[in-house]
Amino acid sequence: MTALTGPPPRRQPRSILPWLAVPALVLFVGFAVIPLLGVFALSFTTWDGIGAIHPSGLTSWRAVLTDPGLPHALWVTFLVMAVSWAVQTPLSILLGTFMAGRQRYRAVLGVVYFVPLMLSSAAIAIAYKALLDPNFGLGSGLKIQTLSQDWLGRPWLAFGVVIFVVSWQFVPFHSLIYQGGVQQIPKSLYEAAQLDGAGRIRQFFSITLPQLKYTIITSSTLMVVGSLTFFDLIFVLTEGGPGDATRVLALDMYKRGFQASLMGPASAIAVILVLVGLALALLLRRLGGRDAGASQLEGA
Repeated sequence: MTALTGPPPRRQPRSILPWLAVPALVLFVGFAVIPLLGVFALSFTTWDGIGAIHPSGLTSWRAVLTDPGLPHALWVTFLVMAVSWAVQTPLSILLGTFMAGRQRYRAVLGVVYFVPLMLSSAAIAIAYKALLDPNFGLGSGLKIQTLSQDWLGRPWLAFGVVIFVVSWQFVPFHSLIYQGGVQQIPKSLYEAAQLDGAGRIRQFFSITLPQLKYTIITSSTLMVVGSLTFFDLIFVLTEGGPGDATRVLALDMYKRGFQASLMGPASAIAVILVLVGLALALLLRRLGGRDAGASQLEGA
């Protein structure tokens, strides 16, 4: 007598979701991983950008690492990164919180604030360079002596101008991120705080800022890593001057590779930029805590 057996178990259909990521993975490998590996390999060669490529071992790396200009370029890069973050983050949080209101005029202002981000960095640099000209610029036209200084001819003034222009262009983007983060905060938290007698300032520091923790991590990561690639704006505005006051690492890479025709050292600097960017991104992610990946990033 044979035992009664039920119907054979049905196979679970395989999910197609992993396959949907294949096109993005192919593009990422083709346009990010392979070029990066090529740049890494090029850093061990000697090439003028036109002729034959000759393997040269660690020659390019020695030339870069022993160059006394490298520490200065790194210092300027980190200084631009730190100061621009310190300026952009508070402004972005305040503007994002303001634009998260329900009033109609705030939506209109949000569109106006977003305009600088749609402009070309090179065009912005040309416009500010003309406006800050001590002889024919805005200060001369309005007869304002304070604005008629040699803004781009003095090291610290030129550095301040770079920070101002960078912040003016990119604060709108980060404000949009914080606006989305504020809009995701439960309204019940603010209602409970109002019942307890908390004012708007107390609500901002006790509710808004803590709830924006992961948004701040996301925005800071984009801001810090993005500051490593500042090139076109600084190149048009100051060309790294006066002297080397605004010569960041990305600009140093361009000058070595395309002006001095030293593609090997330029590739070595590119690898250094990638490593620094990865290290900073991992550090910021670690600062976000273990649940940063599991939690939905407000505004991301």
